[in-house]
Amino acid sequence: MIKLTSARNSLLGFSLIEMAIVLFIVTLLLGGLLPALSSQVEQQRTNDTRKQLDEIQQALIGYAIINGRLPCPASATSNGVEDPAFVTGTCTHPYDGFVPAATLGISSGVDNQGNTGFSVDSWNNRIHYAVTQANSKAFTTANLMSKTGISNLNPDLLVCSTASANSSSCSVANSSLTSSPGVPVVIYSTGKNGASGGTGNDEAANPNPNSTNNDRVFVSHTPTPSTAPNGEFDDIVIWISPNILINRMVAAGKLP
Repeated sequence: MIKLTSARNSLLGFSLIEMAIVLFIVTLLLGGLLPALSSQVEQQRTNDTRKQLDEIQQALIGYAIINGRLPCPASATSNGVEDPAFVTGTCTHPYDGFVPAATLGISSGVDNQGNTGFSVDSWNNRIHYAVTQANSKAFTTANLMSKTGISNLNPDLLVCSTASANSSSCSVANSSLTSSPGVPVVIYSTGKNGASGGTGNDEAANPNPNSTNNDRVFVSHTPTPSTAPNGEFDDIVIWISPNILINRMVAAGKLP
């Protein structure tokens, strides 16, 4: 009887040791796999958001073809409707507004504040949309682009590769990503840190929850950590070339 009990204790002790070793190995494996898995998840979110921005870009071009103008951005309280809702050409938030999902008739979601009606990115942050007010608001006034004439249309939104002290131009040498005089539309996601907004100079150039910036100059470049010279940057920025917009509208018979 004593020998049997001793044998059982030995077997039990051996099983517990084996279990501890297995758990240790599993912990090591998970420790190595979780960062990689997290990175893959974030990359997928980034890819999905880029695709969404491209779809918004096409929706804006389609709207311009149908209506002879670009819509105004939505305000924080307009529930995805352009602001103002009636056509005046003068947008309430031309540079610091949001995609007017309701006006465009595209899908919207619930943002990180629990609001509906806005286009949101993969992190549930509202997607931003800026539109030029150049040429006496020709780009946001019905048929005024046509009356102004192709050769006279000069959109003025700028996208730079780095922030500069001059808020009206890409004053740092060779930092301009857009051709002169500028582009009519900029669309961007504030990325993973969008709920709080980046504190770096480059992210502060793009209106976000932590920024009071509100001008026609934006910044776009590859992601950088908080230790970078201009701080953390994870915004995803695209724009519409004036040539693409004009050519599509000409092909549709909206511009002579």
